[in-house]
Amino acid sequence: MLEVQNLVKSYDGDRQKRKRGSDSSSNGASQQRVFAVNDISFSVKPGELFTLLGPSGCGKSTTLRSVAGLETPDSGTVSVGERVLFAAGASVTKKVNVPANKRGLGMVFQSYAIWPHMTVFENVAFPLRVMPRSQRPGKREITERVHRVLETMELLQYADRQATKLSGGQQQRLALARAIVIEPSLLLLDEPLSNLDAKLRESLRFELKRLQRDLGITSIYVTHDQIEALSLSSNIAVMRAGEVVQLGKPRDIYENPKSKFVAEFIGTSNFIDGTVASNEGDLHVVETRDGRLILESGAHMPVGTEVIVSIRPESVQLTTERPIGIENVWEGNVTTRAFLGDAVDHVIAVGKHEIRARCLPHVSHAPGSSVFLQMDAGKLALVPVD
Repeated sequence: MLEVQNLVKSYDGDRQKRKRGSDSSSNGASQQRVFAVNDISFSVKPGELFTLLGPSGCGKSTTLRSVAGLETPDSGTVSVGERVLFAAGASVTKKVNVPANKRGLGMVFQSYAIWPHMTVFENVAFPLRVMPRSQRPGKREITERVHRVLETMELLQYADRQATKLSGGQQQRLALARAIVIEPSLLLLDEPLSNLDAKLRESLRFELKRLQRDLGITSIYVTHDQIEALSLSSNIAVMRAGEVVQLGKPRDIYENPKSKFVAEFIGTSNFIDGTVASNEGDLHVVETRDGRLILESGAHMPVGTEVIVSIRPESVQLTTERPIGIENVWEGNVTTRAFLGDAVDHVIAVGKHEIRARCLPHVSHAPGSSVFLQMDAGKLALVPVD
């Protein structure tokens, strides 16, 4: 469906500094290039919701805007189906840059960007009414399509209301309705829920997933919110400093991070430094300063390699008696705990490590308690030292 190949977008870092009033070099030295997007490639299959996830400044919005035609990359190709939307660079024989208004893509921005002087109906109908005459639907079809989309978004009863008199959640649904009424081949969403409060954001998250699944619209979603990415996505590309550092399905990225950055950014992890003592197939033995750990990993680290063992807090089980015949059992003392409603977090001191364990709400160990930590070999991830 969507193919992005070797996309590069950079700008002149020194020039940007001079614009901000910094001193420029007087010796004519070459200016440093700053890469917002640095040679990234990915593909999105029909019907997928593909998420670009990463911290602020990692290049995810620049990538999305390059697909939309709102940014002009230095090089690379962007194509939807058989249609090339952008192509430039040394390997390209013919440059292509289709204007944003001719790409036929739907886009929802972080701000709702609705027209305050129009009603709900008029907001949604506007993209259809400004289509080229040869493609523009008739008045009856426009009315039918707008009503159908508003009904899907549960906004039909507000069709005659001024758009600014809707609640925040309703305005966001209106922005979605306006984007999908043109029946785009690809829907682009740039942090569309970030301006909503936590409860409404959670509600719309599930509604957005239902709509995307029911309508079958291929979508690219940009967010820095790991929960949004995990709950919505078919596939996730984790970005850092303009590059894709890991690409895969949400569960695989969460359970098998390929780097400490990914493990830290997506969820919460305990990190234990160690050295690979032995390995046989996927089975690794890692020696740490507080004991050895046995784990299963497809990373295949050679013996003697310094590594980091990552384990999620919910994968650490606590007991007051030592389990018999089980590997990866450490003893420690609870230093603090916190009740979270649906869970209880404990911090346990084990030698020089502090390990966080997330337990069911009925499991609670008081600070100062001696406990045994059990860590399942299949739940430990082996990541290289950055």
